[in-house]
Amino acid sequence: MTNQLLTHSDRYLGSSPSLKEATRPVQEDLRVFRSFFKKEISSDVFLLDQIIQYLLRQKGKEIRPTLVFMTARMFGEITERSFIAATMIELLHTATLIHDDVVDESDKRRGFLSINKIWRNKAGVLLGDFLLSKGLLIALENQEYQLLQVLSDAVRKMSEGELRQLKTSNLFNMTEERYFQIISEKTASLISACCQCGAIASVSDPLIIEKMGEIGHKIGIAFQIKDDLFDYGIDDIGKPTRNDIKERKVTLPLIYALQNATNSEKRVIRRLMKKRRKKTKEIDQIVEFVHNKNGLKLAELKLREISEAALQLLNTIPAARGSEDFEALVNFIITRNK
Repeated sequence: MTNQLLTHSDRYLGSSPSLKEATRPVQEDLRVFRSFFKKEISSDVFLLDQIIQYLLRQKGKEIRPTLVFMTARMFGEITERSFIAATMIELLHTATLIHDDVVDESDKRRGFLSINKIWRNKAGVLLGDFLLSKGLLIALENQEYQLLQVLSDAVRKMSEGELRQLKTSNLFNMTEERYFQIISEKTASLISACCQCGAIASVSDPLIIEKMGEIGHKIGIAFQIKDDLFDYGIDDIGKPTRNDIKERKVTLPLIYALQNATNSEKRVIRRLMKKRRKKTKEIDQIVEFVHNKNGLKLAELKLREISEAALQLLNTIPAARGSEDFEALVNFIITRNK
């Protein structure tokens, strides 16, 4: 049985759908969601409304609400509960992005000037707080205590992950184990919540909800590994960003490369990574090192392994429909080029 599942996922992961193809089954639901979301975050405070209107122009991939809807339709119909769940998650996700931009002093987000760049840090922090409070209020007004519990747990884990990364980054003591712990908390916890909340909106079976949470957790880890690969990528991986290298973040490709290096090679690369301002040739040297030491290939193998595990687990759940559509979305997440 295991071999059959592996063969199935290997065959499936060979194709690469576009975002439009991957989200086609829930396009109408996403359209309704946008209106629902816009209504929920509206405000009669002039400055707040100004910032919100600017924020709404920054449309992302909508992976998280799509996961909610894809999960919900596997076990029932997409209902108002599904839209409430997706809105709560999008509010939380957007708030954390705004707060991240303040902390990281980022100037841009999704090709736009960041909120903190235009309206300064105070406005950014207050907007993030407003969005978080709206998420809480939506849950309480609709008595969605189970959704609130899942998302509150995700917020806790995300905060712990950020603080854990801060300490690890400063001490430059990142290991493979710590890396997976951090991305489990920072990224996978919210993706897991998407799948749990989507299931909660359609089914009451605690086993299905738990398994969808596990699947979402694996997808979230794969999602972050894919993001980390971009930093060391070349043309066949996607447009390289090099942001992690510039910001001295140690991610999986570098961790694996260091595992294959001699002590003297490790010292050289660690010295370069510690530099706050790196020259282009120094960044290129780090990238070349990761490629030569198979860091990129090993991280890609781990990405595939975790993705296959998610699809294997999915095959153990009796979905009413849409499991192939869910697989297509997973495939997009791990093969996207940006």
